[in-house]
Amino acid sequence: MKPAIDFDSAQSLDQLHAMLDTVRMKNGWAKPTPSLYPEPKRPFIPAHWRYVDARAALHAAGRLVGTDRAERRSLIMANPVPGNDYGTTRTIVGAYQMVKAGEYARSHRHTPNAMRVILEGAPDAYTVVDGQRIPMLPGDVLLTPNWCYHGHDNQSSQDAYWIDFLDVPLAEYLGPIFFEVHPEVLERAGDTAPLSPMRFAYSEYSTRVAAVQDTVPGVQCLELGPPRLITFDRVIVRMSAGAQWTLPRTTVNQIYVVIEGSGTTRSGDHTFEWNRGDMIAIPSWHDHSMDAASNATLLRVSDRPLMRMLGWERTAAA
Repeated sequence: MKPAIDFDSAQSLDQLHAMLDTVRMKNGWAKPTPSLYPEPKRPFIPAHWRYVDARAALHAAGRLVGTDRAERRSLIMANPVPGNDYGTTRTIVGAYQMVKAGEYARSHRHTPNAMRVILEGAPDAYTVVDGQRIPMLPGDVLLTPNWCYHGHDNQSSQDAYWIDFLDVPLAEYLGPIFFEVHPEVLERAGDTAPLSPMRFAYSEYSTRVAAVQDTVPGVQCLELGPPRLITFDRVIVRMSAGAQWTLPRTTVNQIYVVIEGSGTTRSGDHTFEWNRGDMIAIPSWHDHSMDAASNATLLRVSDRPLMRMLGWERTAAA
């Protein structure tokens, strides 16, 4: 067989490049942008979202968007860079969600892993995970791993608010997204399961983290698990008033949720004053510092398990 093009007739690189285009090939020696570079690019920027804004927007959405018209009534915290309308970081998305008193959100399952941290909840507000009715109380962290059916049933007299985290940006890029609605709309559930392994109760972990040795003076860290998700972790960070913590650049993408307290995060030219319920994104290869203005508890979600598993976790020298 003969080549489709007489490449030997090329008298210049420009001619050769044009010939390559006709057979849908690209040269690897004169690419407009390199595939390899000395250190990670930083397409996403540090960002901050206030719960006071998200709550007000969700309250309005509660009048205008019913759970019968939307899979979930949620607000996506898309990193504010051109061309992005979804990911909070490259691998993880964070979203505020609300289910009104007396309302439910239908059960479904999907291949992306998910978890949520409850900002406002009450007895008789539940997430149903694989047939278990799991309470949603303020500060609780709940897991819904890959392909577990999950729905929300708020039988209480007050609206429930929380933040969801999912590895959908990663799954979208790699391709293996599957989604399925439960045939019963809201999955039937048995007795309430406050001790479910899918629930990390605030009342339990807040005591445990206080007993952990300091990471730096006034800062204690506690990883929640098992069980664990393969793509992202969850670490409780407890900071005493006045504590300061400086963290170097890392290939790990990180998102913080303020469970209680207030303080300041600085990253490059960005300064964020945070309060209860706020979300702060620190994408890969951005250093940052944390200053607690009052006693504070934060949840840090990161893709460290993924980066570590792939051998890609790397931290810049201090």
